[in-house]
Amino acid sequence: MVKQHFSHVRHWVFDLDNTLYPPAARLFDQIERKMTDFVMRITGADHGEADTLRKTYWHLHGTTLAGLMAEHKIDPEAYLEEVHDITFDALTPDPHLAELITALPGRKIVYTNGSAPYAAQVLRARGLDAAFDAIYGVEHAGYRPKPEEGAFRAVFALDGTDPTQAAMFEDDPRNLAAPHAMGMRTVHVAPERGEGDHIQHHTDDLGSFLRGLR
Repeated sequence: MVKQHFSHVRHWVFDLDNTLYPPAARLFDQIERKMTDFVMRITGADHGEADTLRKTYWHLHGTTLAGLMAEHKIDPEAYLEEVHDITFDALTPDPHLAELITALPGRKIVYTNGSAPYAAQVLRARGLDAAFDAIYGVEHAGYRPKPEEGAFRAVFALDGTDPTQAAMFEDDPRNLAAPHAMGMRTVHVAPERGEGDHIQHHTDDLGSFLRGLR
């Protein structure tokens, strides 16, 4: 039943963090700590205030980076390099997932609110780098973040993605609203299903879901 909903899909778009690796790896914890440290240094806030501000920027602007750019005019390149300077020891290769993604008919890309160089490191650690045709980071959308529809359109224009023949896999439910409005099939990859009509499918196991499309 699910498979028939994807018979038209020839463009497969995957988020990165907590989508192409399990949330239990807690990789983003390292990034959040570095984000908070950055906010402390830029604003002069103490740790608790900076952590709250980091979350507020994420909520209001889509990413902490977008909030820092809007409120403090920071250099996004320096920020992205600093917060993504982490270890990848928690990640393990997943050759079966690589096989499943490779077997999907059409073009496969990664689109993340992180940077493309960071995404490349994650994919290498997961053994997924050969499965994708391209990687796009927030820099490819002019540092505009998901969930902005303009950010999606900028990346899709670069890659030649046709939303009416595309599917989006994403752990953050708010980042599926624009893809759904653009005509994409949407898959929420998370332990619990998010709310909203813009979420058409849900899975807590990406590999299992992709096996069902074969």
